[in-house]
Amino acid sequence: MWVDGRATKDVKEGHDEEAPLPVSMQLRYAAIDAEGRLSDETVLDERICECCQTSAALTSEGVVAVYRDRSEREVRDIHFVRRQGEDWSDPRPVHADNWEINGCPVNGPSVAADGRRVAVAWFTGAGDEQSVKTAFSDDAGMNFGAPTRVDDGHALGRVDIVMLPDGSALVCWMSGGAEGGANKVRRVSPGGVPGPVTIIAKTDVSRSSNFPRMSRLGDTVHFAWTQFGKPSRIRTPSADVSAFR
Repeated sequence: MWVDGRATKDVKEGHDEEAPLPVSMQLRYAAIDAEGRLSDETVLDERICECCQTSAALTSEGVVAVYRDRSEREVRDIHFVRRQGEDWSDPRPVHADNWEINGCPVNGPSVAADGRRVAVAWFTGAGDEQSVKTAFSDDAGMNFGAPTRVDDGHALGRVDIVMLPDGSALVCWMSGGAEGGANKVRRVSPGGVPGPVTIIAKTDVSRSSNFPRMSRLGDTVHFAWTQFGKPSRIRTPSADVSAFR
């Protein structure tokens, strides 16, 4: 699954000036077999945000993919599609934040799954307030509950999420301002109740700091992020799940 710009190519050559320009980025999917052959390529959404990252997870009932949509009036909320048998569902919003922004925020969502339990984390600037939210599904991504705000202020987004053995989720994001930033993490219970905020590391808030990432193996969570500098470095600490209450 990827963000595809083929509909934006060569829009000036041979274009009928009476017709609208096909300038929308698309969300596309293809299957890859063990021999590297592509098949089943299809468009999942005809109009999505230009640069925001996508994310996908495998539930017990198939794939759930999340991404930032782009409406005709420039509302850029998080949408999802599900693989149902051989078909994909129509796009639907995880939650209607109604964030209207005339440009890509370069701040995509993250999804994680364990069985039928699914969790999505995302950044929004709706209502002129920057925040990080998460929402859960108990039916393999068919429906999502009301979101929980995860950040503790000054959110910059750049989110990631992993599922934990008890059905809760660990959400990672970046916050900060002119004085610098921090990579933070917070456990959110299955009922949507957030635990204490833990600062994983102080960091730079520039684009060069990129996007922190997490991965869980058993009871250990591994973190990775770019430490900006000359040269820049990748930092990779680990922590036991029990460290996050």
